[in-house]
Amino acid sequence: MKPQVIDDQFPTGKNNTPILITSSKIVILTLFLLTTISLYYIHNTSPSLFLSLNIISNGTSSIPLHRKTNASLHLRSHAGATDTSTTSTSTRTNQSPEIVDDDSTPQYQKNSSTNGSSTRTNYRSPEIVINGLTNVHQRNNSFSSLYSSNIASNDSASVGLDRVCNIFKGEWVPNPTGPYYTNETKSCEIDDRQNCMKFGRPDTEYMKWRWKPYKCELPLFDAVAFLELVRGKNLAFLGDSVGRNQMQSLVCLLASAAIPQDVSNTPDKRFRRWLYADYNFTIIALWSPLLVKAREPDEPQGYLMNLYLDEPDEAWTSQMENIDILIISAGQWFFRPFVYYQKGKIVGCHICNKNNIKELDLFYTYKMAFRTAFQTVLKARKFKALTFLRTFSASQFENGEWNTGGDCRRKKPFTRQEMRLDWYNLELYKTQVKELKVAERRGEKRGLKFRVLDTTEAMLMRPDGHPSHYGHWPHDNKTAADCVHWCMPGPVDTWNEFLFQMLKMEREERSSERKMLGLNQERIQSVDGF
Repeated sequence: MKPQVIDDQFPTGKNNTPILITSSKIVILTLFLLTTISLYYIHNTSPSLFLSLNIISNGTSSIPLHRKTNASLHLRSHAGATDTSTTSTSTRTNQSPEIVDDDSTPQYQKNSSTNGSSTRTNYRSPEIVINGLTNVHQRNNSFSSLYSSNIASNDSASVGLDRVCNIFKGEWVPNPTGPYYTNETKSCEIDDRQNCMKFGRPDTEYMKWRWKPYKCELPLFDAVAFLELVRGKNLAFLGDSVGRNQMQSLVCLLASAAIPQDVSNTPDKRFRRWLYADYNFTIIALWSPLLVKAREPDEPQGYLMNLYLDEPDEAWTSQMENIDILIISAGQWFFRPFVYYQKGKIVGCHICNKNNIKELDLFYTYKMAFRTAFQTVLKARKFKALTFLRTFSASQFENGEWNTGGDCRRKKPFTRQEMRLDWYNLELYKTQVKELKVAERRGEKRGLKFRVLDTTEAMLMRPDGHPSHYGHWPHDNKTAADCVHWCMPGPVDTWNEFLFQMLKMEREERSSERKMLGLNQERIQSVDGF
C-alpha cells in the first residue's frame, strides 16, 4: 500500500478586499519588494546543501514529501524504458521475496489466495534528481540521495580526524587483486545459499570491485588489528539471515588471523557463537528477523502470523547483559502477511484479506518494530553496548519477483546514473534511521552510543553481487533466484570494512575523551594544590 502523503496545508484566507494605500505605504511596499526580490535572487543562485529533490510520478503532478526541509521528493516513472542497463520495472506484489530461512516454509505460501486489493500497484523504480536537472550525488557529494535533509550520517563515519569525509558516499572501482578469502579458506563459514563459487557461478568479476569514498580512502580490512580492537568483547549480530550474511563474512575475514572455537550453547545454527580464545572475543548470532515477538498463525492451516509491535523478542532480550557491540538489522520479513497487536489487542494487519481488520501501513509497523527494539536497549539497566543500525538492504529482482521469474544476472555494478531506489525502499530506509536518531538523542543521557552503519546506498549499486541461482539449500539441487542475500566473498565484505573503520573511530574518540578528562583532572589538582 502506498503511504499516504499529506501536503502542508496553507490557510485559505479571506476573499480579496480593496486596500487603500497611502503614499508612505507605497514607499514602504516598494522597498519591501526590492529587498524580497534581491534575497530571492541570492537564494536561488547560491549553492545550497538542501537542494530540492524531485521524483516525478508517472507523469502526474509532483507530490512534496518534505516541504518543511525543502527536500520534496517525487517519482519519475521509467515506464516504456527498454534499456537493459537499468533496473527492470516489473510489477511488485505484497508478497515478499523468497526469504525462507532454515528449512521453514513461508507462511504466505500456505494460503496463496489473495484478492485484487492485496496486490501492490505497479510502482516503478524512481530516478532521484535535483530540480529535474542532475542526480543528487553528482551535484553535491556531501548530500545523500537517500536522506531527507534532516537525516545525516553519524560523525564517526569519517576517516581519521577529517570530518569532511563520509565513507558511505562513494563509488565502486576495479580491484584486480580480488577478495580477502575464498570458499575454501580454512574456518571460513559460508552458508551454501551464498556460496556462489561452490555452485559454479561462471563469472568472477563481482569479487573484484572495491568501495572508494569520494574524499578519502577506505582502509583494507586488517584481521589482526580488528581482533585487537575487540579484545575482551562480545559482538552480537541481531536480525535476519542478511544480518547473518554479514556475520559469516566477518568470520571469513578473520580467518587469516585466527581460528575460532564453536562455543554455541544450542544446536540451532541460527544462534551460533564463535570464540577467539587468544583475544577473548566472541561473535554471537541472535536470530530475530522481526525484532519483536511473533507467533505462529492461530488457525492450524492459517498463513497469518501474529506480530506484537510493542513487545521485544525474548530471543535477544535475554542475551543483552553480555553484549558489548550490538549490530541491529531487519528488512525483508516485514513484507509477509501479519496480524498486528499492540497492548495485547489487534490494531491492524498486512495482506490479511479480512474486512473486520484494518490494513495498516507497512512503514508504520516497521517504525514500531525498530522503536520497540531501541526503547528496549535504552531501558535495559545493565546494557552498556555500542549499538549500530545496519541499514536496509533492498532486494534487486529484475523482470519479475522471486516467485514470478525474477532474477539478478548482472555482471558488474551500477554506475551512479544507473542506480535506482524504489520509493518504498527509501521510506523503509528513512524510517529506521529516524528511529535510530531518536534513540541516539535519548541515549546520551545514559552514556549509550548509537551509530548508523550505512550500507544501503553502496549496495544499491551492486545488483551483480547476489547469488541468483548459484546458491542452494543443502537438500536441494536448485533453488529460486536469490536477489536478497549476497555472494561470499563479495560486496557484503565491505560492510565489515565499514565496521572496522567505525570501531577505529570510536577508539580514537574514547582516547580523546580520556585525554581531555586527564587534562581537566590535572587542572583541578593544580587548583586544589594552590
